[in-house]
Amino acid sequence: MDFSYSPKVEELRARLSAFMEQHVLPQNTRWHRLAASGVYPLEVVEPLKERARAEGLWNLFLPGLRPDEPGTRLSNLEYAPLAEIMGRIPWSAEVFNCNAPDTGNMEILHLFATPEQRERWLDPLLAGDIRSVVSITEPDVASSDPTNLETTIAREGDQFVINGRKWFNTGALHPNARFLLVLGVTNPSPDAPRHSRHSFVIVPMDTPGFSIVRNIPIMNHHAPDGHCEVLFRDVRVPVSNLLGGENEGFAVAQARLGPGRIHHCMRTIGQSELALELMAARALERKAFGRHLADYANIQDGIALSRIEIDQARLLCLQAAWMMDTNGNQSARVAVSAIKVVAAQLQTRVADRAIQVFGAMGLSNDTPLAWLWTWGRALRFIDGPDEVHLRIVSRDEIGKAKANPGRTVAYLVPPEEA
Repeated sequence: MDFSYSPKVEELRARLSAFMEQHVLPQNTRWHRLAASGVYPLEVVEPLKERARAEGLWNLFLPGLRPDEPGTRLSNLEYAPLAEIMGRIPWSAEVFNCNAPDTGNMEILHLFATPEQRERWLDPLLAGDIRSVVSITEPDVASSDPTNLETTIAREGDQFVINGRKWFNTGALHPNARFLLVLGVTNPSPDAPRHSRHSFVIVPMDTPGFSIVRNIPIMNHHAPDGHCEVLFRDVRVPVSNLLGGENEGFAVAQARLGPGRIHHCMRTIGQSELALELMAARALERKAFGRHLADYANIQDGIALSRIEIDQARLLCLQAAWMMDTNGNQSARVAVSAIKVVAAQLQTRVADRAIQVFGAMGLSNDTPLAWLWTWGRALRFIDGPDEVHLRIVSRDEIGKAKANPGRTVAYLVPPEEA
């Protein structure tokens, strides 16, 4: 495994960093002020999208691009350092058409969409003309086990009728959101296999019976494009809106979640780098008891531990990306679970240390640190809670032990015989 960046990636990193410094960062304050006023900052984002696409910094995340699809062909390993750069200003991913949940939705539409679905939904997404939502998690069940999902998708003639309640539908309030990918029960038979009961269907946002109930704050932070609770009441869509095969929703979901999870981790590493940089700079300028904070050993320890932990996480992330590129997403399932746990916990630790160095200012919105901590904490649930991913890693290790019984016996030192 060679994780050094190729000349191609180094050139893209330089171009992307320059774009962020010259065009995105100067608009950061304006974006936040518009968002705080209740207006989604399209007037900031849309001109930047046009510029990014013109400069070839577009759809960087999608390795399986066809020749007729707009974007840059990158592997997961190549994309990782670029996602880090985008992560430093979280809203910037949309500028490059690399934002969640659209990236995951484009992945599965790319894999499973019919020609008609591709033309109506995927092509406008790839062009950045519309936004999308994925509707999976439900408030009334433990959604970390998706077999618990209860939203029904009942077939009536040439239509599906959808009834249920979902929440944390990211992007549902985006002014350009046009459709949701909804996961629900299409085979309610108690005899059906647990993983062969659900399907994905495409639901246009303007379909009668669909409504947005509320924008749910995350740790008291509201996203301007929403993490919404939504309701489906006798929502009718044509059977042709089925994505993938009927009762094959879990296969579709797995194709989506692997890349989506690691993209979060890539951005998180960039956000942790930013928190570390802020911490070190603040330690050099702030004084307590007559000395700069950077002179105190406990502050130095926090900075050093953050550097070590970020580099460890980056290596684990790159290894998972390499495995996905080399042997397919399924081969990296355990590695992706491992980095998902590591990255989210990394972000809360590093942001927490940085907040402590900033003092009370770190609790305010004068720095990005409070949001970075909040988002890191949320990541411990997003795309699966820590406990689920730890279970996956543990099962893999226990499986190895079961496959090699007695392998460690030779390492035991028996007591001397009397």
